[in-house]
Amino acid sequence: MKKVFYSTLLILFISLLGCDSGGPKQFTDTTTSGKVSIVVDESYSLLFDSQIYTFQKLYKRGSIHASYLPEQEALSALMKDCCKVIVINRDLSSDERLQFKKNNLYPISTKIAEDAVALIVNNENINLQLSLAQLKSILLGKDSLWKQVNPESQEGRINVVFDNNNSANERYLREVLLDNQPYQKNCFAVKSNPEVINYVNTHKNALGVISVNWISDQDDTLSQRFLTKVKVVGISKSEGLDFYKPYQAYIKTKEYPLCRDVYMINRQTRAGLGTGFVSFVAGEKGQRMILKSGLVPATIPSRIVEIKN
Repeated sequence: MKKVFYSTLLILFISLLGCDSGGPKQFTDTTTSGKVSIVVDESYSLLFDSQIYTFQKLYKRGSIHASYLPEQEALSALMKDCCKVIVINRDLSSDERLQFKKNNLYPISTKIAEDAVALIVNNENINLQLSLAQLKSILLGKDSLWKQVNPESQEGRINVVFDNNNSANERYLREVLLDNQPYQKNCFAVKSNPEVINYVNTHKNALGVISVNWISDQDDTLSQRFLTKVKVVGISKSEGLDFYKPYQAYIKTKEYPLCRDVYMINRQTRAGLGTGFVSFVAGEKGQRMILKSGLVPATIPSRIVEIKN
């Protein structure tokens, strides 16, 4: 009898660990008050630390709990209702929307910024320019030595390091350049963007792949400290064309070839705190913070100047 009792308690405990307990809900939050959980792609943790801090300073009754996770974990959390809003650098696919639709859910996607994947090398590495064709050959293992890219290079074998096996950076290059072909043995992952920067800082032969947001904010001390540890590689769309680095202007004009959009995806399709926070980030204050961070805001903030004679 005791075994049955304890088994029943165990099953009940496990069931309570689910993110969505089901049944009727009583909503206690508004667009500026209450509590909400969101999941942000780790690439944008610097930016969203600032966004959340500012929002909560303006709306003191609102509490936003953010988790910073790789892209696939963020999507999984949204599907399981472990959070109401996620921030990733792509929109939901048609298959993902179909899964939500089966549960009578219709998440709203809001583009908030334009971003880029940045390539970084050690400060002593002389290889500061790559074409997309060269980058593809490196990722496929065809060019495995820096000498194959530049005969004057002395850095040896090229080791490509990503921030995470489930990250958006890893997925983006695999989809855009490799047509979903697998990476070769010279490519591996650590656990975060800062770890990529630190690895490249200590390995002369490394080629790091990070989100540009980690090195783009001219006023953020952490971002600028990271930038002193590595050098940013210029990329050209093809041989013979100009090389561009992931600066705001070149992201906006798409002259830098590794650009992507950033979305906030909200499953809270009512006037709750998640919806209020998305509106804040997509609004004037949030967009100005995105501009300051070195990314390109989805809507360029305007300034009215009155000229008096």
